[in-house]
Amino acid sequence: MSDSDKRRPAPVWPKVERRSLPDRRVERPGAPPRRPGPEDLEVRTPRPIRRDERRSGRDRRDDSAWQALPLEITIASDADVTDALVAAAILARTRAHARYSGFKVGAALETNDGDVVTGCNIENATYGLTLCAERVALVKALSDGHAIFTRIVVVADTDNPTPPCGPCRQLLWEYCGDIGVILANLGGVTATMRLSDLLPMPFDGRLLE
Repeated sequence: MSDSDKRRPAPVWPKVERRSLPDRRVERPGAPPRRPGPEDLEVRTPRPIRRDERRSGRDRRDDSAWQALPLEITIASDADVTDALVAAAILARTRAHARYSGFKVGAALETNDGDVVTGCNIENATYGLTLCAERVALVKALSDGHAIFTRIVVVADTDNPTPPCGPCRQLLWEYCGDIGVILANLGGVTATMRLSDLLPMPFDGRLLE
């Protein structure tokens, strides 16, 4: 490139005024109506589920399950948690099949009749077929005919609270509603909460209607 080419200013191209998509379309007599495009779509912002519209843990079989839950409602305090329920989850943990991870978990699901159904995690070499303790307890309870639940205890040998995983939260919400969730280790209770705190915006049957 010569020195004269380097000093030559860059060309300035004229700006072309673009028309919008609707302006470029010409309506011909007898032509079929124009199909709506993206610019015609109405954008709607989904209304978030308010906390007071969450599902009650007592009745979740029909529309009446969506009872208003006052914000001040909480699950039982640590003092009200029975030692038997936590002990049942600790015992269930000892039966866990965790040969690959070594991470044993026990769960105890309490029904509205006061019955306790336990479960432990059962691992599989393909990992994807591994069953969590919470799901084992839930499936056992449902297969035994239980339908309404009050709370679940999850026990792991950890210093920090170990909450249910995502799939377990979804299944517990589907079949148990907004139940109490009690997290514990081998020394006792580490945290208490509601399932709605772990799954604040759930996908459930209302979205399929």
